Order: sequence, then C-alpha cells, then structure tokens
Amino acid sequence: QVQLVESGGGLVMPGDSLRLSCAASGSIFVFHTMGWYRQAPGKQRELVAVITSGGTTNYADFVKGRFTISRDNAKNTVYLQMNSLKPEDTAIYYCKAEYGYSGSPTHYSYWGQGTQVTVSS
Repeated sequence: QVQLVESGGGLVMPGDSLRLSCAASGSIFVFHTMGWYRQAPGKQRELVAVITSGGTTNYADFVKGRFTISRDNAKNTVYLQMNSLKPEDTAIYYCKAEYGYSGSPTHYSYWGQGTQVTVSS
C-alpha cells in the first residue's frame, strides 16, 4: 500500500520562503513521476511542478523562477522549494506520485492529503 506524507506548509508573509516535502512509502513499488499540485478556494486543482525519476522537471508558468522541485530517489521523497511567495500562492498543496511494480509498464497514481500554504501580511 502506498502512503504519501506531506509536510512543510504554514503561514508566511509575502516574499518569504517555504519548503514542502512529500515522502512516499511502499517498498515494493517503484515511484515514477512525482509532483505538486495546488487548489485554492473556489478554484480547480492545478499543476505546480512535476519531476520524473530521471530528474526532468516541468513547471507551471506562474511559478517559474520562484519554485524549484527536486527529489531524492533513495528516500522516495520529493521537495518543493518555494521562494518569493505571493498571496496568490495561497492554496492547499497536494503531492501526487505515479508508481508501479518493478518491470511493469502499468502506472498508478496516488494523492497525498494536502498541506495548507497561506501567504498573507
């Protein structure tokens, strides 16, 4: 069974930084693309950044130059370094992992419970 444990959210002021972490467990699985999505009140969930197991990244335009996604494959953990935070970054941030059995082309998706990020003066 897969579990995703997110941490690092909180209340910060505009211009501050936060680092989110998402640790995936499930030792029999191989974790492929992992990433972060966010959902603000009254809005749809949207992609923030994703990273493949090989380190290829993709960012939403609204975070380019401010956020950096990285991962530690040995720990099955993905990070999101968020700098220069703005009030419009306020949202629940969700971790998502694609995983599967070693050698199998079938991938599954799993979502974390989310962590609240609030940017306010």
